[in-house]
Amino acid sequence: MTMRNILLGATMLCAATTPAYAYAQDAAPATTGDTTDYGNEIIVTASKRSQTLQDTPIAVSVTSAADLQNSQIRDLIDLQSAVPSLRVSQLQSSANTNFIIRGFGNGANNAGIEPSVGVFIDGVYRSRSAAQIGDLPNVERIEVLRGPQSTLFGKNASAGVISIVTQKPQYEFGGSVEASYGNYDAIVLKGNITGPISDTIAFSLGANFNRRDGYAQDLKLGTDVNDRNRWGVRGQLLFEPTDALSIRLIGDYDKIDENCCIAGNVIAGPTVAITNALAGGVSVDANNPFSYRVYNNFLSSNEIENYGGSAQIDYDLGSLALTSITAYRKVQANTNQDSDFTGADLIGEKSDNVGIDTFTQEVRLTSDFDGPINFLVGGYYFNEKVDQQSAIRFGTQFRPYGDALIRAASGNALNVAMLEQTFGALEGAPTRYVGTFFRAGNGLDEDYQMKNEAFSLFGTVDFEVTDRLTLTAGANYTQDRKRFATDVVSSDVFSGINLDAAAYAPLRQALLVAQGVPAPTAAFLAANPTTTLPDGRSANPLAGLKAFQFLPPFLNVPNSVEPGRTKDKDLAWSVRAAYELTDTVNVYATYATGFKASSVNLSRDSRPLAVDLPAIRAAGLATTNLVAGSRFAAPEDSEVYEVGLKGQWSVAAVNIAVFKQSIKGFQSNVFTGTGFALANAGKQSTFGVEFDGSVRPVDGLNLTLAVTYLDPKYDSFVNSAFGDISGTKPAGIPDLSVSMGGTYTYEFAGGTKAIAHVDYSYESPVQIVEGLSGFPASVAQNLKREVNQLNASFTVALTNGFELGVWGRNLTNAQYLTTVFPAVAQSGSVSGYPNQPRTYGVTGRFKF
Repeated sequence: MTMRNILLGATMLCAATTPAYAYAQDAAPATTGDTTDYGNEIIVTASKRSQTLQDTPIAVSVTSAADLQNSQIRDLIDLQSAVPSLRVSQLQSSANTNFIIRGFGNGANNAGIEPSVGVFIDGVYRSRSAAQIGDLPNVERIEVLRGPQSTLFGKNASAGVISIVTQKPQYEFGGSVEASYGNYDAIVLKGNITGPISDTIAFSLGANFNRRDGYAQDLKLGTDVNDRNRWGVRGQLLFEPTDALSIRLIGDYDKIDENCCIAGNVIAGPTVAITNALAGGVSVDANNPFSYRVYNNFLSSNEIENYGGSAQIDYDLGSLALTSITAYRKVQANTNQDSDFTGADLIGEKSDNVGIDTFTQEVRLTSDFDGPINFLVGGYYFNEKVDQQSAIRFGTQFRPYGDALIRAASGNALNVAMLEQTFGALEGAPTRYVGTFFRAGNGLDEDYQMKNEAFSLFGTVDFEVTDRLTLTAGANYTQDRKRFATDVVSSDVFSGINLDAAAYAPLRQALLVAQGVPAPTAAFLAANPTTTLPDGRSANPLAGLKAFQFLPPFLNVPNSVEPGRTKDKDLAWSVRAAYELTDTVNVYATYATGFKASSVNLSRDSRPLAVDLPAIRAAGLATTNLVAGSRFAAPEDSEVYEVGLKGQWSVAAVNIAVFKQSIKGFQSNVFTGTGFALANAGKQSTFGVEFDGSVRPVDGLNLTLAVTYLDPKYDSFVNSAFGDISGTKPAGIPDLSVSMGGTYTYEFAGGTKAIAHVDYSYESPVQIVEGLSGFPASVAQNLKREVNQLNASFTVALTNGFELGVWGRNLTNAQYLTTVFPAVAQSGSVSGYPNQPRTYGVTGRFKF
């Protein structure tokens, strides 16, 4: 019997049997204003049990619905301003978002690379960022679990978990409607309604609409860009036919149709003069990424559909509770981008059409015995299919652009037309290549498929040694299998030329003689083009042209040497001791391991491993200009040593964690200017301290402070895209991150409330990327990011349920680059994604 059948059978048992789980997590709908609860009643499910935050011996940050409302946090990108250990980066499209916790995380840019940070919505795993970034639904709270969580959450939680919990349907009729208007003609509409259908059935319906003009201007196309246009609907049914049985059904659909994302010019290299000439004027706003002015040939498009449904069944068996969560998700993301980010028509198409179908099934049994021992055991099944069609094609001006590059590289000794004629003549077909090099419409047509099946068995045991001391041990056994296939065809004729071919020896010899090399020596070197000269240069005078062979022939997989599959298994485990020092202060100590399965390189940059090249050549499979690379990255294994303290008093609360966390085989995916380099780091480790506290000095005033200090390093990373960077500090991880805020609620006679809120987030200066291909290390070292963001809101809430407020995010209009990268096919230039500028607006809300 398969694991899938076992779990489905348990689901049916869960639905058919009958006695009631005390739903401590069913908190009442959030109210406006200060909701910080110092009475030890904040309920979280970080350990898949309902516990108070105070009693949960895990480093977890909780953001309430009121916090989201006051700070105008609309999606997970905004959430990072409230959680200093979390970083979220929007990359080249609305479908590409990267989540990082404590400096660990990856997953964007490639459908075959799963994230290191797992995102769950109502217990359902969202495997790709396109399924996570829509406007947040009717949220009750967001829990950010820091550090490896594989014991309970399985694969892809090696760095942490983001768990979003939405409000359940209520048996009391109610709801809300909300409308916001802001700068850039931003309009946000939200509404939800909930209530009873019968004594045992409740429902809720919600919808949202978010539209905004772009905050950047495309001066060539004469339109705004980086707009927002998304909407969604969500429905729930809650069946509680008995006190023991609860069935929650959720269905949702959301759609994104946006123009995103602009890249500004950070460093203008020598190719800018060429693109300016081709564009007939300005092609980039040189060295000015924060002008929010760009020049493109066509609008980038992002059409993303995300929908699915889930069924959660909870059944109380007395001292045991059985839970089943069954879910299906579908993501269809169609994107296209002018990826050269210039006014010259270099890249005519860069499209990705990705479909992801995901089925998950979880079953768990939780005990609630009066004795000293309790347990949780469960199983999890995951089945996913990825189907991706991509294309990249030369634009109408890439041929003259390539000609200019070749002329510059050869000192005007060579040009495109001359090479076409010469190569053809030397092959005995003078017209073979005429007009074919860098021809408009040529490029790559790509098709990738991957099937991923995984299951895990997990469990934890709690042993109460005394009334104050609890020991916990847990384990998770996971098996993960992936099968992948590619069908990639290159029509880039120039990239299919073997510049070392014997047929071209006369041309090589003539070029060497023209450079002053004696004829006998020139003849020898021309016949042996792979020879390396004493000064390290290639003996082949055509070798410099290899840099312009952008899209070489592709060796598809599976083949007789490469099977196109991975199979991983792992036993992750954890041990923890939690001790109540007093009724208000708890301490804990944890050791835990984590696991992330192999990631597959589903991109045009997929190449055979170096160890496979000899067998590939021996089998006659080698394509022209084939080089080594990676088909996949091996699994990640993480571990953490952590001690923590949690205190909660009548007017204050504090959480402190000190940890040493490391990941062996960290899956690094770095853009090099023409493609992505996927590789495993030997080991990355981080020592860190996290502080999260709040205090209520007077009635109505709540102050919060969260601070994260991180000291990361690559203990070993020999084969990075920039050579051996062992011993260096990983880029993008600030030493210090701070979030602080204050909320003051004043209640007038009669019950009307005025709520003033302000929060500030800070990240210390940090190098943005490890390196930039083609640049000295000092260039990347001098490109740094520092974040200073101020947000505020003021709301008046009337007793009849009506609220009116004003708000602003990034009020000081702070500017920073989220990431930088070598400009596509433009040696010497650097592009970068600027942050979102100041936004502000007014919101009206009515709750009933």
